[in-house]
Amino acid sequence: MMSTTHRAAKTFGRKFGIVLLALLATGCFASAQENELRLDPAHTTVGFTLGDVLHTVTGTFNLKQGSLRLEPATGKLSGDIVVDAKSGQSGSGMRDRKMHREVLESDKYPEVAFRPDRVEGTVAMQGKSSVQVHGMFSIHGTSHEINVPAQVEMAADHWTAALHFTIPYEKWGMKNPSNLFLKVSDSVEIDIKATGSVGKP
Repeated sequence: MMSTTHRAAKTFGRKFGIVLLALLATGCFASAQENELRLDPAHTTVGFTLGDVLHTVTGTFNLKQGSLRLEPATGKLSGDIVVDAKSGQSGSGMRDRKMHREVLESDKYPEVAFRPDRVEGTVAMQGKSSVQVHGMFSIHGTSHEINVPAQVEMAADHWTAALHFTIPYEKWGMKNPSNLFLKVSDSVEIDIKATGSVGKP
């Protein structure tokens, strides 16, 4: 005949096993809902546009690395998009040297990074979505909170996104390169066209 202690131990064991399985199942479900969005540097472009009184200056930077983790159900977004500040070029050697030496100080601050923390709006896992991406933008040694509009298109194994936002570089502590003969805007327009793959962490 089974003792009271033995029955109690057996009952506890069954309950503990059920709870453990439930916790494991919940963890697996949560993990399955998280998607890793890797950026492809070869097919991701980072452009900038700076206006002056005579004409508009355009240029590009190279993506250094980028990987994001998205939880569609909660909107939580983590990871980073890192740009090589030293790669910036506008097609004019003299202008670019001035940009790197006096404005970006890219020898001292070689990276520009965007570290998002959430998506405002719903990202459809198939098709197109219009959302706002909130996070911290780090440039010239300081970080600034920004909210960026994004057009996102998701497929089973790849994704694309287009982001456009304005950086008030002078307000953020960088030098305005204007002089007696040239007057440029105190802000710069940034356009990111990202392409990458979708996977599970």
